[in-house]
Amino acid sequence: MSRLLVTGGAGFIGSNFVHHVVGHTDHHVTVLDALTYAGNRRSLEGLPEDRVTFVEGDITDATLVDQLFADADAVVHYAAESHNDNSLNDPRPFLDTNIIGTYTLLEAARRHDRRFHHISTDEVYGDLELDDPERFTESTPYNPSSPYSSTKAGSDLLVRAWVRSFGVQATISNCSNNYGPYQHVEKFIPRQITNVLRGIRPKLYGAGENVRDWIHADDHSSAVLTILDKGAIGETYLIGADGERNNKDVVELILTMMGQPADAYDHVTDRAGHDLRYAIDSTKLRTELGWRPQFSDFEAGLSATIDWYRDNESWWAPSKDAVEAFYAGKGQ
Repeated sequence: MSRLLVTGGAGFIGSNFVHHVVGHTDHHVTVLDALTYAGNRRSLEGLPEDRVTFVEGDITDATLVDQLFADADAVVHYAAESHNDNSLNDPRPFLDTNIIGTYTLLEAARRHDRRFHHISTDEVYGDLELDDPERFTESTPYNPSSPYSSTKAGSDLLVRAWVRSFGVQATISNCSNNYGPYQHVEKFIPRQITNVLRGIRPKLYGAGENVRDWIHADDHSSAVLTILDKGAIGETYLIGADGERNNKDVVELILTMMGQPADAYDHVTDRAGHDLRYAIDSTKLRTELGWRPQFSDFEAGLSATIDWYRDNESWWAPSKDAVEAFYAGKGQ
């Protein structure tokens, strides 16, 4: 697989994957990204031009997608509308990108008989009770809560259908919450970090008891490469690093690491339908494919992430004011 096509490769998780591929393999990467608000061309700066080709375009453009598939050995599909708050405000873009876009890519994979890996989320499984000892596995029934997670669930089911009905060479991975460099400031961890850097008090939905299972984006990237190399066609693999933390603890940890009082944040109106807890059981990935996370210490990974945002204000500052104005209008 010397030629990879990466959709959404200028977004948060996609750009981290492109950096990881360049640093750990000899593959050539073609990035297809529509450069919506969540895509940033600067996230690919510094990568060698002989290893990375950038194409601006939409995954619903069947003609362009077909041309790019013809020149690829394998495709990794990161492109997605992914922010829950935005899906509650306007669901339509989530249908266009996550459903129609994935369909367009699958049809190209079918025509060209290309290896296809689909990136999904643990949010398709709904949520768990805070005191539930169980975690999500590959056999957990789907129970999405939002327009975002329901369209991702739909895209997963499309992939499974194209494998079974048309023999597409596809795998799926469902990953827990990512953190790390290049994440848009609308997301939970970078929003709190950049608020502190701007002298703004962080905001916490409700009581902050909601639990997320955090994984560094570089670990997600290494897992995807492992699945591309060793994964069985038609299989789903859950990716997680045993990083369960509730939102209140994460905000207080960020404040403490940045030299602020741990309680220097404000509680705001909770998100509608806010899932309680996500937790990933990645046993299958670890035992069958031999993958292990490198960032097993959440605090060390978070510290490195804080440093990145402190050192790269020019990357996140252009979108910060608009994000805070949006949330201010909602009382959040």
